[in-house]
Amino acid sequence: MIVTSAKYISETIENKDGTSETNNVMIKATIDGTEMFVPLDESNRHRKAIKDWEDAGNTIEEAE
Repeated sequence: MIVTSAKYISETIENKDGTSETNNVMIKATIDGTEMFVPLDESNRHRKAIKDWEDAGNTIEEAE
């Protein structure tokens, strides 16, 4: 699999105490020319491909 881009998708949760938390929930990636949404689950084959891409010196872009 060839990964050409990856960016975290985040979600903000409002807590009962009035504070909020923002957490990464998935990765929007282009793999083999197809845009897809990849779960953060390390056992997912697309997540493994993104991990290999990171190990090669690439960085997942932070969520907006």
